[in-house]
Amino acid sequence: MDNNFSASSTEKWLITATVMLVAVMEVLDITIVNVAMQQMMGSFGATISEITWVITAYVVASAIVMPLTGFLVDRFGRKRILLVNIIGFMLTSVLCGLSSSLLEIIVFRALQGVFGASLIPLSQFILRDTFPKKELGKAMAVWAMGIMVGPIMGPTLGGFITEHLNWHWIFFINVPVCVIAFVMTLSLIKETPLKRKPVDWIGIAALAIGIGCLQTFLEEGYRYDWFASHMILILAITAVLGIAIFIIRSKDNPNSVIDMSIFKDRQFVSCSIVMGLFCAILFGTLVLQPLMTEVLMNYPPSQAGLIMAPRGLASLMFMPFIPLLLKRYNAKLLIATGILLTSAGTYLMAKWNLDINMGKMAAETMLQGVGMSLVFGPLSTIVFETLPHNKIAAAAGMFSFARNMGLSIGVALLTTVLTQQNQVNWNRLGGYINPMNSNLTHWLNVQHLSIHDPLAIHRLSELLAQQSGIIGYLDVYWLAAILFVIITPMVLFIKKGRISGDMMSMH
Repeated sequence: MDNNFSASSTEKWLITATVMLVAVMEVLDITIVNVAMQQMMGSFGATISEITWVITAYVVASAIVMPLTGFLVDRFGRKRILLVNIIGFMLTSVLCGLSSSLLEIIVFRALQGVFGASLIPLSQFILRDTFPKKELGKAMAVWAMGIMVGPIMGPTLGGFITEHLNWHWIFFINVPVCVIAFVMTLSLIKETPLKRKPVDWIGIAALAIGIGCLQTFLEEGYRYDWFASHMILILAITAVLGIAIFIIRSKDNPNSVIDMSIFKDRQFVSCSIVMGLFCAILFGTLVLQPLMTEVLMNYPPSQAGLIMAPRGLASLMFMPFIPLLLKRYNAKLLIATGILLTSAGTYLMAKWNLDINMGKMAAETMLQGVGMSLVFGPLSTIVFETLPHNKIAAAAGMFSFARNMGLSIGVALLTTVLTQQNQVNWNRLGGYINPMNSNLTHWLNVQHLSIHDPLAIHRLSELLAQQSGIIGYLDVYWLAAILFVIITPMVLFIKKGRISGDMMSMH
């Protein structure tokens, strides 16, 4: 396999900058849209359930294509695939920004997801093929910085653009980034040899249907009360059947579009599971935080995004120390410490209230940022440690898929918990609103209102919704903090935690 180990130090870091451009752009694009949803609803005259398909279309299309990264690299070459994806991502970004109807933007977002799906795994694969073992820790630390900071900075950037320009520009800003990345890829990235083999089209169809239905099930399930909906039930059954058919066909099939032998590697499987579980809990809480600050605390989108920025800055500041720590300590110890630090940061979030100021919220999330760097950096470095080089492209696609699937599962489950807890808290707190409650009587007297006054009823309704809402968010943060602690022992299943040079021959 051709690699860039002979490249100069300058060339290596230019290659790193190239792949980081496309990786950060793709990760940003997933989250930057969230804060612009309200503006889009107004532009298209769409309801909340309709506009969420702008996100769902991208995520579903991306999930279908991502596991095929290894197959695409073997068949067409990594450079060719990367160039096509960059151009495709740029064109579909422009089309998204020019969309004049809900249907148009949903279709173009799905196409954008198709071209964006392989950008993250390709960037990881190219970096591993560029740096020798002794320099891999630094390269993976840089890669992890982009993957971590993207989802956190997305709401900040999206909020600023939405407030000062309009939602169209969250797509148009991809154009100059894509142009730069295309020129750099053309100049710096080397092509890989092609491997022609028969294509299992039935397997591809089964995989696409299975993953597409699974992702749609996760994205839409909580909105339709899960299995209370016939549509969600059908999606779940179809997902199970599609994935099962693919696994059965691919088990001993040399023409499978996914090299199933990678799942025999304990190191890869354990790291992927830890990454998926960590992302499920982490990003489940991160997605909910802007909703809490905007809806309950009345922060504008730009400020809601700004509150999340220190978490990303903490990750950026701490990440350069990861290669040094990997030389001195076992990666498994660093990962376990990172998960527990993230748990501690989430515990601090569970103690927030409606009177907390913006600075305190921002500062307390920095502990999560440090924990994230201790998880993402070491995991990204050791995940392929025991795999031969010719399997890394396929494994990179599945590792990214595990991360994205974890994110989808976490958002779906924690959003469901939030919805349920809001209702439980609303009913519980509503029981205190009765004429026999002396505290209520005192509040009414202070407000110069009576229990039968329409204004009193309106204010009480607002307070009830606000208080039940904030308690619901805090319940989710408490649950997330506990779940982080529960998954920490999973780190023990990782086989190899030391970074060594004994695998150099495989590269």
